Parts: sequence; C-alpha cells; structure tokens
Amino acid sequence: MRNIYQTAILVGACLLLSSPIQESSEPLVSTFSIVGFDAETGDLGVAVQSKFPNVRPLVPWAVAGVGAVATQSFMKLDYATRGLELMANGATAEQALQIVLRSDSGRQLRQVGIVDADGNAATWTGTEAFDWAGGRVGNPTNQPIEAVPGRVVTGHGYTAQGNILVSEETVDAMADAYETTSGSLADKLMAALIAGGKAGGDQRGEQSAALLVVRDGAGYDGTDNFIDISVYDHESPIAELNRLYELNNLYFTQSLDENMIEITPEIVRELQSIWTKRGFYSGPIDGVLDTEFQQILVDYMGWENYDLRIPPVQNVDVEAGETLMFDREVLEDIRAVYHEGRWKPRVR
Repeated sequence: MRNIYQTAILVGACLLLSSPIQESSEPLVSTFSIVGFDAETGDLGVAVQSKFPNVRPLVPWAVAGVGAVATQSFMKLDYATRGLELMANGATAEQALQIVLRSDSGRQLRQVGIVDADGNAATWTGTEAFDWAGGRVGNPTNQPIEAVPGRVVTGHGYTAQGNILVSEETVDAMADAYETTSGSLADKLMAALIAGGKAGGDQRGEQSAALLVVRDGAGYDGTDNFIDISVYDHESPIAELNRLYELNNLYFTQSLDENMIEITPEIVRELQSIWTKRGFYSGPIDGVLDTEFQQILVDYMGWENYDLRIPPVQNVDVEAGETLMFDREVLEDIRAVYHEGRWKPRVR
C-alpha cells in the first residue's frame, strides 16, 4: 500500500496537472537528467535535478568501465541495478534497457537514460509519464535525436530526459549546452543541468540535485567515484550544486600548469600576515622566501585540505634556487577564507 508521504506527492502532482495517476508503489521522481560518456578519459556520469528531496540515492547510478543510468518518473531501481549488471556482462545500453523494460509491467510510467562504456546511449519515456516528458539523445553526425514516448531511442555519447517539465526547451537546452561546452565530462554535465534549469526545468520547481562521475581508480584513495556531490534540499539546488562542484574542483583536483604563479615577496608577506593572525607563524613579516616559509606553506595547505595541490610546492628545492610556484586558485581561496572570517585561530 502506498504510504502517506507518497500519496501526498501523487495528489499534489495530480492537482497540478489535472491528470489521473495510476496506482504505483514507486515514488514519483519528477526530474530532468543527463547521462554522458567521455571517450578520452572513460568517464561516465549523471547530472540530475528534481522536485524531490535527496535525489542522489535514487536517480543517478554509475559503475566505472560499465555504464551510467538515470532512472526517474515512478523510479524503479531495476533499471539501474539490473541494467548495470547486464552491461557488466556485455550488454549494450540499448540491450540492457530493452531487457529490463520487458520485465516491467509499469514501463509506461517510467523514464530512463542509459549510456554504456562504449558510449552507446539509449533512453525511454513511457506514454504515461506526465507532460511535458521526453528527451534527446546524442547523434555525432547531426542534430540530437528526439526521444519519442513509448519507444526506446538510441544514439551515442549522452542522453538527456525529463518529465513534468515546463516544455521541451529544457532538454533542447541541455543537449545544446552539453555539445557546446568544452572541458571534462563533469563540466559538460554541469553546464547542461544549469542550462536545463534556465530553460524552464521542472513545472513543480526545484528541491534537490546531484552530480556523479566515475572513473577507474581516479577518486580519493583510489576509489572510482571521481565526483560525487549532491544537494539534499535547497531553494536553488542547481546553483548550490554548482558551488559545491567548484569546491570539489578546488579540493579534489590537482593544480593545472596554467594556474601556477610565482610567489613574490609581496605574496610571502601577505601569507605571513595571515599565518600570524591564524596562529601558524610568529616570525617577522619580512617577505623572505626560504625553506621555513616553504614548510609552513605545505603544513598550512594540509591544514586547509588543499592536499592534492601540495606536491608542486613540496617538490621545489628552494635552497638550490628553484622558483617556488603557487596555484592562484588556492591563493584566492586562502584570501577569501581569511577575509570572510571562515576560520578559527590555531590552538598550539
């Protein structure tokens, strides 16, 4: 029997859409999502926004070297768990989706996007998914392919889909942003999600969002979840997810060569002053760059969780006259944290 919480969700959607709702034990996850693959890195991932709390454990699923799935609109986990198992055993995205659909009597309520580790993409929107419902699938040789309700539609690279949307402009905007954004898969997925929200998004509004990207051994301490961030409940979840994505890039990615700047005496004095106030340094504010300064900088970066940005600083031989370079993004964050008062004095 449907619980009170599920009933409230369904009744609310019914009043909004003036449309009858079939009996279903699965939660109505009205949302829009994009599932993608990067042939260069092997990254697989999903970006999703929903008018449903804590969308992360429900809609986006991915396994490195296997595939990625977004299951939504009366979400059923079989499309993710069984779909990924089928792809791990050699099925393509389309084959996995077709197999799970055949065993699902409620298939016309579902919406699914799926991409395998070869970039094959497939999507399904049931004929009973609430309008506007549909999607777009990547097409390397032409415009994105329109996903027609009631039919498995295939393509390559990515699939964008949504239900209870303001209009089809949402998935059009997602496809366009994905295809025109440069950078990593995560950059493209995030850009697509932002574009979808700006184009109208969910009729019922916003509540939660998530970004999941997997790559073999690329996560913290060798895990496959390269990027795994989410917003449980927020009035502007896409904007908040983007803020968290920027933090993720700061803390969990390595420094880029183009971001490295030389540490000048002025920067040394600035950091010495900040360290003095924060309890990391008790010497003169003299702008002298020596091995003591270098060691304090390394320790301070570890304290502030810039772990992956430490090697370019630590591996420089200051005594031999090598130039000490520093990541300008880290420097900007150090300044912001200090001037905005987001710190406590170090207790020795």
